[in-house]
Amino acid sequence: MNSGAITKRYATALLRLTQENGSGDRVCAQVLRMLRDPSSLPSPMEPDLHAFLMLLVRNDRTPYLQRILRTFVDLHCEATGLSHVILTSAVPSEALEKQVRETIESSTGTKVLLESDVDPSLIGGYRVEVGGMMLDASVRRQFELLERNFIEKNNRIV
Repeated sequence: MNSGAITKRYATALLRLTQENGSGDRVCAQVLRMLRDPSSLPSPMEPDLHAFLMLLVRNDRTPYLQRILRTFVDLHCEATGLSHVILTSAVPSEALEKQVRETIESSTGTKVLLESDVDPSLIGGYRVEVGGMMLDASVRRQFELLERNFIEKNNRIV
């Protein structure tokens, strides 16, 4: 079976379950924590999330867990009118988080669910992902562009 169909089907089932029981925001918050740190489970775990995870184990769908949970977050945000924003920066910065949140909220008119991550390999700067689009303002990306331009202008491989 197509893994995309499996992912969408299970994520949609979790969304419907949380909508029926009114636990969507709480489950989404726990899912985001699980995605950020897969080695730790939330305690206490929301009953809807626990039941869903047991269903995945029974149906041997655990290999799809991360994709299912990511898809659930996207579906939950879409259903509740939130913009799911992933901010990756070279160093933690509350000021940057605040600025990104305010900028996106004012330009889209929607509330933002901000997921923040730190990736030192960016060297400096940040990367923002919103609705399938990415703004990469990292130093690493600037170095990559500089290298590509150098190679193109000199017609040789470095």
